Amino acid sequence: MANQEKTSQIDDIITHIQNLRKQGEESDVKVKTLIEKRNQLNDQVKKILLEINAIKTERDTLNEQVKTLKQQRDEVRVSVTPINEEINGVRNKIDELKKKLPRERQQDLKKELEAIEWKIQTTSLDLQEEKRLIGNVKELEILLSGYKKIETQNKKIRGLLEKRKVFEVQANALHTELTNTAKKSQDLHANMMEKLNAMKSIKGEADAVHQEYIKTKDGIVPLYVQIGELVGQMRALKAERKQENEVRKLAAMQAMKEQHESMKERRQFDNERQNALKEKQQAIKEKLGAQARDKLQKGEKISWDEFQLSMSDEDEESEKQKG
Repeated sequence: MANQEKTSQIDDIITHIQNLRKQGEESDVKVKTLIEKRNQLNDQVKKILLEINAIKTERDTLNEQVKTLKQQRDEVRVSVTPINEEINGVRNKIDELKKKLPRERQQDLKKELEAIEWKIQTTSLDLQEEKRLIGNVKELEILLSGYKKIETQNKKIRGLLEKRKVFEVQANALHTELTNTAKKSQDLHANMMEKLNAMKSIKGEADAVHQEYIKTKDGIVPLYVQIGELVGQMRALKAERKQENEVRKLAAMQAMKEQHESMKERRQFDNERQNALKEKQQAIKEKLGAQARDKLQKGEKISWDEFQLSMSDEDEESEKQKG
């Protein structure tokens, strides 16, 4: 794989890691937010539960009061039963007494009795007349005694009715208090049920937030595992790239070294070739010089170049001797 391709892959991995870390940070923030929201909802549930328990305690107390009031009311109503039975019994007696009443009205009998008594008290009567009137009084009193008995029984009924009324007022008062207390208990129960439903709703929301929290928290781990894997891949690519760079650097150094040695050998070859050429030129020069000197010795004509060659050879000879 080319070095540039590895660098591109490393850049892609770095970008991917940055994105994953951003997701992880966002998830961490979300987790904290969810924890805070869940705790707030749980606090609301606890608060409402305390309110429900307080309402339940009050409701139960009222229910006990209702139970007691109902028992008291029923006891009072039970007390009315024998009174009603006694009233019915007295009324039956009155009915029996009415059957024995004279045909005359009570009012008429009273007037007649009062008139006779007034006559006896205010009129001078002989003994026989007085006895007769007294007999009439006794007869009228006997006739009025039935009405008196009925009046006595009616008076007894009025007393029983007053006694029953006391119990009825007491029973009604207990029943009213019972009804009001039961109404308060029902209102408290309705309020308690509303709070219970609200608590269930909030608890459901808290559970949903908790599940989301768990899901978000569990999702963070794979992110960091993936980041770890990508970091490992990036390090491996960097190590490979570094190794390749070192190999490339060593190869370049080796190439430079080989190039340097090659240039050195070339310079040496050039020097050797130049020396050989010089030697060859010198040999030719010496040969031509020798031929020129030979011509001079023979008295033959030579060219200017040949003359210089012959002279240069002599100069070189003299230099060698000096040396």
